[in-house]
Amino acid sequence: MRFEPALARTAGRGVKSRVLGEGELAQWRMVSLKTKAKQGSAWRHGNIGRLLNNGVRRFEGRVLELMEEAGYSQTRIAHVNLTRNLDVEGTRLTELARRASMSKQAMGELVELCETMKLVTRVADPSDGRARIIKFTQPGLQWLDAFRAAVDVAEGEMRKELGAAAMDTLTKALAVYGANFDTLNAPEDR
Repeated sequence: MRFEPALARTAGRGVKSRVLGEGELAQWRMVSLKTKAKQGSAWRHGNIGRLLNNGVRRFEGRVLELMEEAGYSQTRIAHVNLTRNLDVEGTRLTELARRASMSKQAMGELVELCETMKLVTRVADPSDGRARIIKFTQPGLQWLDAFRAAVDVAEGEMRKELGAAAMDTLTKALAVYGANFDTLNAPEDR
C-alpha cells in the first residue's frame, strides 16, 4: 500500500488532495526527516501519549499513597489491574485477562496473588460447572471501598490543581476518545 501524505496533511482544510508522484514523495520524506532531526528528541517528552502516561502514573501513585494511609500497604498497581476489571458479581478469568489486555496465565498469577491477600476467591460458575468465577471476598469489598475513597480524594486533588473547567473538559474528552476502547464492554458491544 502506498502512503499518501498529501491526503493526510490536507484533509479537512478545503484543499484539493492528490497523490504525490515518486519524486515528490521522496522530497516530502527528505523534508520530513530534516524536520525530525531539527526537533531532536523533544517530541518524546511532549507527545500526548507521554503526557497521558505521566498523568496516569502520578494519579495512580497518589491513589497507592492513600491506600497505604488507609492501612492497605500491600496494594500495588498490579492488583488494580485485576480489581478495576472485576465485576462485583464476579468475572471469569478469561474475561478478566481480556479486559486487562493480559494473557490468561498472567491474570491467573495475579488472581493467585490477590487470593493470598484475601481480596478475591474462586467459586464455581453456576451457568457452567467446569468454569470458575473470580469474586471479591468480604475483605476484598472493604478494600474496594477504600480504593474508591482513595480515587475520589485523588480526583478531588486533581480538580483543585487543574480547576473545575479543565477537569470537566479533560474528563469529557477522555471519555469520548476512549469510548470505543473501554475494555469493560464486550467486543460485540463496541
